[in-house]
Amino acid sequence: MPKYFFHTILQKTILLYALSMANIGFIGLGVMGEPMCSHLIDKGDKLFVYTRTKAKASKLIEKGATYLDNPKEVAKNSDIVFTIVGYPKDVYEVYLGKDGLADGAKNGQLFCDMTTTKPTLEIEISHELSLKGARLVDAPVSGGDVGARNGTLSIMCGGEKEDIDKLMPFFSALGKNVCHMGPVGSGQHTKMSNQIVIAGTMAGVSEALVYGASAGLDLNKMVACISKGAAGCWTLDNLAPRVISGNYNPGFMVDHFIKDMSIVLEESEKMGLSLPSLALTKQLYVAIQAQGMGKNGTQALVKALESLSGKEVL
Repeated sequence: MPKYFFHTILQKTILLYALSMANIGFIGLGVMGEPMCSHLIDKGDKLFVYTRTKAKASKLIEKGATYLDNPKEVAKNSDIVFTIVGYPKDVYEVYLGKDGLADGAKNGQLFCDMTTTKPTLEIEISHELSLKGARLVDAPVSGGDVGARNGTLSIMCGGEKEDIDKLMPFFSALGKNVCHMGPVGSGQHTKMSNQIVIAGTMAGVSEALVYGASAGLDLNKMVACISKGAAGCWTLDNLAPRVISGNYNPGFMVDHFIKDMSIVLEESEKMGLSLPSLALTKQLYVAIQAQGMGKNGTQALVKALESLSGKEVL
């Protein structure tokens, strides 16, 4: 084979090795972000972190992360920056607000937004970063707090293949399934499809639990039985046991799920689509949010069904 072939392979190998031990920025240290950032520290990267509440960074600082005062400083100190925050307004503020990432962006720098947010916002951010010679990959994740802690997330990417290839050493520390779906914004559209399925399965599992409890079934046995058949799904395996034990702590918060469903419905309206099942599930979640359960996990949907039935069964 020609010499240049081996030279190109060697260059790519050196680049990937260098990136795999890089200065990494990480913004957003909540239920998902904190364990994800921890995995990157364990991998050997130097982490520069920012979160609005510095106390949330304490464990990571103890592990060796450096806390900086704003996103701009994170960008200035990092080769690659990851973000996973709450809402579209937070994404906008982190990237395009005062002292945001765009203010500190450098030519050739790579940013990866792992928040679930609006596809159009990612395209806008990508354009603004490109004016500095920087690039964006949108890479929302699925798998909840369990996947974040275990490094088994599913990662849905939109962006240039070259950029996603550069991120693979980091993605491999965070997840087990990485999909390149197309240009910037495609990762978010894929995540919207994921959330449509999650809404449906969460509603189905919640109704099954309420029904089974009312019928006098042993719910642990019921779940073990039906999970081995066509009803088997991640929600049944991971969230049904939490409901049975009365654990409504968030792996993924009701507030954030309502945000996601709102984005899906907004995007589907632009496409001229009707998604009645999703719209109904969103209204059930809005009902429990109004009852003060917005910070609970999505498994709290059973409480909406109990309210509709006029009795507590779980």
